[in-house]
Parts: sequence; C-alpha cells; structure tokens
Amino acid sequence: MVRLQEDMESRTDNTIAIIPSYNEARTIGDIVRSIVDMGMSVLVIDDGSYDNTERVALDGGAMVIRHRKNLGKGKSVRQGINYVMKKMKYDWIIIMDGDGQHHTEDIPVLMSATRSGDVDFVIGNRMHQTHSMPSLRYWTNRFTSWVLSAMCGYRIPDSQCGFRLVRTSMLKDMKLTTEKYDIESEMIIQAAENHQKIKSIPIRTIYGEETSEINPIRDTVKFFTLVSKYHFTKNGRRGKKKTDG
Repeated sequence: MVRLQEDMESRTDNTIAIIPSYNEARTIGDIVRSIVDMGMSVLVIDDGSYDNTERVALDGGAMVIRHRKNLGKGKSVRQGINYVMKKMKYDWIIIMDGDGQHHTEDIPVLMSATRSGDVDFVIGNRMHQTHSMPSLRYWTNRFTSWVLSAMCGYRIPDSQCGFRLVRTSMLKDMKLTTEKYDIESEMIIQAAENHQKIKSIPIRTIYGEETSEINPIRDTVKFFTLVSKYHFTKNGRRGKKKTDG
C-alpha cells in the first residue's frame, strides 16, 4: 500500500513543468534553470515572442515549442498538455507563468500536497498575502473565485492563479477549448464536473516590473461567458465534493 501511494504522488522524476511564455526573455532563463536544477523537465511554449524567449529557454535547458504568432495563454497551455500526453510519460504537470511572478521554490510546496495520494489538482493560493496585488485584480479575483466556488461546490480561494499542479490522468478526461486566460476557470469547472479532488495551497507571488496581459474588464466578460456555457447547458454539472484547501 505504501508503494502504491508513493507512485501516486508528484516527484521530480514523474513531473514536468509547462510554462506558456510571451516575450519573457528577461525572466525565463532563471526560471528554467531553477527547475532543471531540481531534476525536473521543462517545456516552454513560446507564444509568438518577438524577443529572445526561445533562445534563452533553450539555453536554460528547456524544450521549446514556438508559435509563429501570439495565440493566447489558453491555447499555449492546451498545446503543452497535448504534447506531454502524446509524446511523453509524466504522471503530473506543473503549469506556471514565465514572467517571474511565481516562485520556483514553491514547486515542492505544491508537490508535497500530493503525498497523501488523495488529490488530483493542486491550485496555488495567493489570497493570504495580497498587499502587493493590484486592487482591481484583487477584487476581480475575489468575485470570480466566489462564483466558481458556488458553481462547482468547492472552496476555491484563488481561482485565477496560474500556478498549479495537475494529475495527467485527470487532464485526459477534460475537453478544454478556451484560448485565453479563461483556461484557469475552465480547468476548474471541468475538474469539478469530473469529481476530481482539488486542493488549494498557499504560495507567494511577486508583482514587480512585469506588464500583465490580463484585462480585468475584458476577462471578466469572458469569465461570465464561460460560466454561462457550463451552467446553462447539459454539460454543466456541479461537483459535490469539498476541498480542504
């Protein structure tokens, strides 16, 4: 039984990091090297960057898939997931941003949440330390997290966090379609529909010189479009289980 539980948990040898990136040459090298130094593989999706993101990521030790033009975070994440599932054999996938907001030191924190063997999806939670989070983003996140928590039947304090760890077998049951930042919400909704076990873990986030591509107004509209799609169609089924995150 102990051996079975060990096989179920996320480790450096059965986990790969997917990093969607757009013009992140300034930060992507340090991120990739830090993860490679942990003994993990890294797949960077260069989403049509016009700087040296691809070259810097390759020099750091990452595999790179490059788009000729910018297609959006959702499409990049989906392509990375599909590539890993078709070409590789990893039990877990870390998804994180390439702009330096996420601490690579928190990867082991997310991974440790899988040791009990009763979790499929670990989501980073930044909402315990929000003094540096832009005000509009804070309130938008609080509202969308409340809506998703009510809709899915899970307590999800930070639904918009892009730093997450997902069991690969869980992703095989998903049919993700979104192309932009609504990928975060769509993944949670489908996980809840499929009765996957979700857990939230506190992480740190840096808000510095990076320029966010998130538009709170535009992306909130896209969020409600997504919620309506799942809530008012026959595919919109609410999960029953609660998280302890």
